[in-house]
Amino acid sequence: MKNIGFRVSYSSYGDKLSIPAKSNAHYVIEYEETENSIKAKIIARSRIELDKVDILYDYLFESGDKFFGNGYQAWTTSREYSRLDAMVDMTPIAATKKLKKLAGISGDVRFVKFPKKSGEFFSHCYTYIRNGDKVFFIGSLSERQGFTVIYADMNKNTVTLNKDVEGVILNEGESYELFDVVKFNGTYDEVFDKYFEAMKLSKPRLDHMSGYTSWYNYFQKIDEKIIIRDLNALDVAKESVSIFQIDDGYETFVGDWLDPNPAKFPKGMKYVADSIHEKGYMAGIWLAPFSLQRTSRMYKEHPDWILRDKYGLPILGVVAWGGAYTMDMYHPEARAYIKHFFDVILNEWGYDMVKLDFLYSQCMYPRNGKSRGTIMCEAMEFLRECCGEKFILGCGVPLGAAFGYVDACRIGCDVDLKYTGKFYNALHVNTEVPSAQNSITNAIFRRHLSGRAFCNDPDVFFLRYSNLDFTMKQKLVLAGINHIFGDVLFVSDNAEEYTAEDVEILKKTFAKSDAKVISAEFTDGTNIRIELEINGEIKAIEFDLTKGESNIKEVIYK
Repeated sequence: MKNIGFRVSYSSYGDKLSIPAKSNAHYVIEYEETENSIKAKIIARSRIELDKVDILYDYLFESGDKFFGNGYQAWTTSREYSRLDAMVDMTPIAATKKLKKLAGISGDVRFVKFPKKSGEFFSHCYTYIRNGDKVFFIGSLSERQGFTVIYADMNKNTVTLNKDVEGVILNEGESYELFDVVKFNGTYDEVFDKYFEAMKLSKPRLDHMSGYTSWYNYFQKIDEKIIIRDLNALDVAKESVSIFQIDDGYETFVGDWLDPNPAKFPKGMKYVADSIHEKGYMAGIWLAPFSLQRTSRMYKEHPDWILRDKYGLPILGVVAWGGAYTMDMYHPEARAYIKHFFDVILNEWGYDMVKLDFLYSQCMYPRNGKSRGTIMCEAMEFLRECCGEKFILGCGVPLGAAFGYVDACRIGCDVDLKYTGKFYNALHVNTEVPSAQNSITNAIFRRHLSGRAFCNDPDVFFLRYSNLDFTMKQKLVLAGINHIFGDVLFVSDNAEEYTAEDVEILKKTFAKSDAKVISAEFTDGTNIRIELEINGEIKAIEFDLTKGESNIKEVIYK
């Protein structure tokens, strides 16, 4: 890469400016580049409010280059793209103002410019450009100052480093770190080893988990009888199970975490944790720690705790449950409440792991002179403080901010009870819409994170026969991909439905894979080819992502 310029977007005394220069009367950028690093900071010469900063580079893209687009948060579609590919934006129907505002709640539409042409792409926090076995990698060592977005234009042969610093205010003489970026050449595994070594992350405490989660069979319609029934039903594969997780639905309303629904859980949540422990499993429980459902007791009693826009109106942070607002983690009383419910759940009820969801809601808008990236990093730091040494499974979180704070993390969107997802997926409402197809894509293309950043959770697989619209081939594709590429392996079934063959498939899927991934890529728009080394033998898995048909049974479940 060869540096060709800078662009700084900012406001000065009410004037919005976008200046293609390294310095002017309002600021100066100090820039340093070496073979493996790029560092830049801005020094204010007068009071300025930053928006974004771009550093532009020439980069000669070659025939056969693939660009990896890492999505904004855990659910966002992430994959490799070739020059002829185009990132899928919202359709015109979905992009109408009102729908776009709702659809964009979980995404990056507020600060990312979506490319409109084939050959134009972007990636969050880090990316790589791969040509065969050769990989050029670029990655941010910290998102604490602001989210990093890397744009590539294969048509114009340019790469742009963008830093989202909207909301950061600098007075005269103050400085602010913009970029701390590394760049490496090597093989796929070499560059990711170098990246996480440079980040100085400790090796994840978890390397594998397998078990049950309640969500994808019952959703919020769980109760004590269902949970205990499913807990006992797993006895058929007990030696392969390490965790049993209670998902959304035990609480009276989202946000009222210490008010379990007494009609559904009359013996309370400690009883459930104790029952799980009696089986020898870790007990997991789901929380959306920053969310207050609009009908919740906590919102009605403490409306001053939530984030509001410049007009004083509540900011919708989650569309689910009829809508939920977001507690401001900087509010002292809200902060104390969050610490308190974690203490009760983890230490009094006795849960070993919390799945923390919808975390992006804390950083949707900059505030208090802090960028989105700063807020998200401080939020993850706060959650780790609340949980102490207990395990955290992150979900709905911008991944760069989660590095070093979570033990495991979702790396793809939710699956759906129909393999292709809901009818509205065709609208491309956003890039976080649930489907097994999207989940599989992310499991494959974010495989580099597992064992380096955290333990990858690709979301659940299914083997049951009721309340599900999957063929057996589709069930095996999802299970097999999760087995190969994931290390958090959840099923969401009533195991009483399983045949003897299903139980054997469950045990094989739950086992930690010893396959070495040699390569994985799209061979055309819908087909994926994976090469593996298994017991010294090279094998290939090929499948049609759209249909969910493959030879995976012969490779993994023969």
